[in-house]
Amino acid sequence: MAKIRYCWRCRIDVPLLEEAEWLEIEPLLRADYKATQQIRAEKGLGLREALADLQSRACERLRELTGFTEQNFNAIWHHRLAEFGPECQMCGHLLRTPRASYCAQCGTPRDAAHDAAVALPDARTDADANR
Repeated sequence: MAKIRYCWRCRIDVPLLEEAEWLEIEPLLRADYKATQQIRAEKGLGLREALADLQSRACERLRELTGFTEQNFNAIWHHRLAEFGPECQMCGHLLRTPRASYCAQCGTPRDAAHDAAVALPDARTDADANR
């Protein structure tokens, strides 16, 4: 089931698609892309007008799966959960990519919480250390 998360490109919370959902949506996105090209060629429309003329099957399926209404099928291309990284251990936002080295939202390095835990001083006192 899609997870509602913040999309840094859209700057809103959107459903990010799990792989099973993506496998349903992705062919529809490709079909919508081809249909847009065809509408433009046949009717001589600009991109904005062609997109307005298109009945997007990908947007329709996204609404059926998630309840979220998207007007532009192109926005769905980057709403795949696998294209985001893990959750930031400080602010909770997803890292922008699986390979991101820091959180673009708060600036925390990816492994900062882990590194901080490893770097914590030993709980022993000085007296214990001299034994």
